[in-house]
Amino acid sequence: MTASFDPRTWLALEHPDSSVRLRAALALGTRADDSFADTLIERSGVEPDFFVRDMLTWALTRLPATATVPRLIARLASDVPQVQSQALHTLSKIGDPAAWHAITPELLTSPHDEVARTAWRAGVVLAPEAERGRLAEILATQLARGDHRLQLSLSRALLALGDAATPVLERAKRDRAEGVRRHALLTERLMIDPEAGFEPDVKDVARLMALGDGGDD
Repeated sequence: MTASFDPRTWLALEHPDSSVRLRAALALGTRADDSFADTLIERSGVEPDFFVRDMLTWALTRLPATATVPRLIARLASDVPQVQSQALHTLSKIGDPAAWHAITPELLTSPHDEVARTAWRAGVVLAPEAERGRLAEILATQLARGDHRLQLSLSRALLALGDAATPVLERAKRDRAEGVRRHALLTERLMIDPEAGFEPDVKDVARLMALGDGGDD
């Protein structure tokens, strides 16, 4: 079976046309041969096109976890942000609980926003019940980090942790840093009402902050 596979498909993964690379990733995923694991993982770490990367991830999810998870975990030691973030993303899609131990505090607090964001998502997917409280504690240290998009990603991760996030949000609402208090309050607001916007109007923010301060300076 493997001998009849067209080797030009491998070359197509490096073709300058992203649509050609996309078709090559689809072909490799359709074939689902675990001997492709290294090539797919290597390519996902350098692929510039989002849709092709997504197809490479899909192709990897088609392979046995025993062939992909150890290799992906090894990639987390890279100092290249895309390599780390793609490995984390793929681990979250595979969903093998054995990968939880690799979601370290260093990844969850990475200075690279995309690495941290994908680590948050992976952590939520992979954390066993007994570790969800500890994960929430680490995520809470990232409150007020980054722009609106990054903060919303963190809020969604905390929301996905459910009751495990409640104690850390309660503490964060009394934090000395205004940005942390605001982020915690807006996250709690989303927890209570998922349809509420992440950016309420100025008067609503002032009201939330006053309530969060408990009337104290």
